[in-house]
Amino acid sequence: MATAVTLASLLVPAASSASPVSSSAASSPASASAAPEPHDPRRTAPGAPATVVIDGERMRQARIALDRGDPALRRTVTSLTARADTWLGQGPWTVTDKPAPAPGGDPHDYLSQAPYWWPSKPRTADNPWGCPYVQRDGERNPEVDTGTDRPDIGKVVNSTTTLSLAWYYTGRKRYAEHAADILRTWFISSATRMNPNLNHGQFIPCMYDGRSIGIIDFSQQFTSVLDAIAILGTGAPGWTGSDRAGMRAWNEDFLDWLVNSPFGKEESAAKNNHGTFMDMQVAALALATGDRSLARRTVLDARAKRIDTQIAAYGSQPQELARTRSWHYSTFDLVAHTRLAAIGEQVGVDLWAYRGPRGQSLFKAVGHLLPAATGAAPWPHPELEFHRYAASDIVHAAADAKDPGARAAVPRLQAPPGGDLWALRPAAEQLDSIAG
Repeated sequence: MATAVTLASLLVPAASSASPVSSSAASSPASASAAPEPHDPRRTAPGAPATVVIDGERMRQARIALDRGDPALRRTVTSLTARADTWLGQGPWTVTDKPAPAPGGDPHDYLSQAPYWWPSKPRTADNPWGCPYVQRDGERNPEVDTGTDRPDIGKVVNSTTTLSLAWYYTGRKRYAEHAADILRTWFISSATRMNPNLNHGQFIPCMYDGRSIGIIDFSQQFTSVLDAIAILGTGAPGWTGSDRAGMRAWNEDFLDWLVNSPFGKEESAAKNNHGTFMDMQVAALALATGDRSLARRTVLDARAKRIDTQIAAYGSQPQELARTRSWHYSTFDLVAHTRLAAIGEQVGVDLWAYRGPRGQSLFKAVGHLLPAATGAAPWPHPELEFHRYAASDIVHAAADAKDPGARAAVPRLQAPPGGDLWALRPAAEQLDSIAG
């Protein structure tokens, strides 16, 4: 049970001051304006990374095809490196950069604020937060991006994912070195590392110091960090044996907290997308740290625990349709399902082939989205901000799993901003930006 917030332990939301770590990085030579390194097809290509979600062997084959001059892949790499270049002048980031620490006073503890909760009263000297806070589902309070670690962990994930992929496909060491610096700063270095817990995720002013659902701040995206680490582990410059050991130790401690803490147990019991993402995160961390038994058990349990309970006989996800952002949350939950299916492939569990007692399946869930995903029909449920491209990766995943409807739909998908990177990182990602 979360405890009541002590107002003195937190600041009234204000813009965070610039991080000294970020400032130094921004002036480093590894900037977006650096001259591009030549693409040398004679260089030794790295092997298949031991990724937990992305198919590492498919990455290796894409790298070979790229080095042989595949024109479509070269265009995709151009989109990828354009994204990577924007990260070269940013970061690294650290949890110790907050204007005030999380409740308890340790600056290394992660802190985030509930995104859909808003003040209901005017702020005064006696009520600096404007409490009590009230929920407005799907409406993101801009306070969550000030004074907490939430925006920075998103940057850590997106930058390291993009930079590690860019290094793998181009061999340009500046991408790998910057990704390594970002990971080292956030997770490993003693002065700047994050403690491996989420005790203060998604706090609500005047109500809770932290909540179990704050785990989704990580569960919705941390598997991408695990894959980035695996990619760098194929021989990236700047990523050392000490870094690998430090990151593995952090992941082991974080997995232990997720499995054994009261918050972790509560999140595992969640019936909606929170529970699916929690399973995905636990299975991925277990696989990455060598506990294949836990990974397999988690994926097996997801058949009855997630597919049977979350997907209707005709493919809809009733709990997600009840949200004000029903399209977003329907695609969002399926990101977790499809990534969990990818983990299952590595531990001998075929979630795509599973059929529930009423015929529920991942294929039916994807099929329910196809008319709106292809533009053939409008989405018939409440949605505050519809983005058709949000379903693109999910449809790609179903197509790769040999679903005929999804395969036929792929040419009619809307590419996400910045281009479709599926050919280089075949794993579903949350493509629209809202988070919660």
